[in-house]
Amino acid sequence: MRIIEEAAITRAVQEMAVAAAHHLEPDILDALLAARDRETSPLAKNVLDILLKNADIASREMIPACQDTGICTVFVTLGQEVTVRGDLLAAIQEGVRSGYAEGYLRKSVCDPVTRKNTGTNVPAVIHVEVAPGEEFRIAFLPKGCGSENMSGLKMLPPSSGIPGAMDYIVETVVKAGPNPCPPLVVGVGIGGTFERAAYMAKKVLLRPVGRPSEREDVARIEAEVLARINQAGRGVLGLGGCNTALAVHVETFPTHIASLPVAVNIQCHSHRHKQVVL
Repeated sequence: MRIIEEAAITRAVQEMAVAAAHHLEPDILDALLAARDRETSPLAKNVLDILLKNADIASREMIPACQDTGICTVFVTLGQEVTVRGDLLAAIQEGVRSGYAEGYLRKSVCDPVTRKNTGTNVPAVIHVEVAPGEEFRIAFLPKGCGSENMSGLKMLPPSSGIPGAMDYIVETVVKAGPNPCPPLVVGVGIGGTFERAAYMAKKVLLRPVGRPSEREDVARIEAEVLARINQAGRGVLGLGGCNTALAVHVETFPTHIASLPVAVNIQCHSHRHKQVVL
């Protein structure tokens, strides 16, 4: 039985909060570089160069890559052979609070009724999954709402089938236009229930950018939807070109015979995310 102290969790989340705002991960940087190299529009290619320069300045000078430092979603994988000494959820919330304070990051979380800012960027949204073994993993996903607001979920009738689901995904992304700051990473959840589809669409954004699903049939869906989005979309920051999206990641879950939930969670070109195993 492994024991993990509450303080260690707080430190890890605090460090990820600061790092995520300033240092983009290699998977998104590689995807942006590849997009620049294949871009057909001179204007869009120039904008991609600027986005890459922005990421470099952010990392070197410790300036947030985007002024919207997001609302935080935290995914925890808790091994059954792990004991947390202390309060797991409180430790995560304190890590977010202290990270945003230490990094002088914009605090954007407010009460949905009064719209009064909490002043701390907490509470974060936390998901905990129990798994066999001794692994304790924390994935940190701060998300600005230019992209989050363009996301959607639809309860399709089963008669729509996968063609209907694909139409909905493409329609959602194309309608978003420049608002979510493309080129995008598109997370999709198909199946399960109303809330499971949305959960999958958010969590699948953590898959390395462009890595296809292990299911061949799902990987084909990802490739076709990506091609359709880039053919019909508005391009880099809405300025044209062939790179509205960098990747489409699809996760599935068995669903009811009378239902076909489809959730689309859109992520901006910065795609800030971090993971740590304690």
